[in-house]
Amino acid sequence: MNCLKNDIESIIEKIGNTPDKLIEILIEVQRQSEENYISKDALKIISKELKISLSKAYGVASFYSMLSTKKRGRYVIQICNSAPCYMNGGKQVKKYFEDILGITVGEMTDDGLFSLEFTGCIGTCDKAPAVKINDKVYGNLNKEKVEALVDSIRKEEEVCDFSF
Repeated sequence: MNCLKNDIESIIEKIGNTPDKLIEILIEVQRQSEENYISKDALKIISKELKISLSKAYGVASFYSMLSTKKRGRYVIQICNSAPCYMNGGKQVKKYFEDILGITVGEMTDDGLFSLEFTGCIGTCDKAPAVKINDKVYGNLNKEKVEALVDSIRKEEEVCDFSF
């Protein structure tokens, strides 16, 4: 936990140690986390350093869809759950991802590569149904496009794997 404390203190020193910097700090802590989430220990350190209650830090970390208090895969697939996406095939897109990945919404693949979750509107109603994978939006999805997306990410990961 000392290493974690030092890392968080460094982030706070860079960003600022006032409560109005909480979201920015949480984003950076999550970004630097190997498991793509904000741990309970991290929240305790942040709340102490910013002199805010743990419940406030947790409340913010658990409210925003870009933040998570539970472990997530390297690629977070957020399925838009807004009315336009739902009405244009969002339910089927969810099923395609679940079938291809072998997980359901709220779960992470065994290899830690993918997480699947719902999110509110991502602002691409003209491309419904849509998903956001990490910071990139993909729209007008169907089974073939979902398969191609997952295959593309898996191939990219194979190219980047330099372990012998």
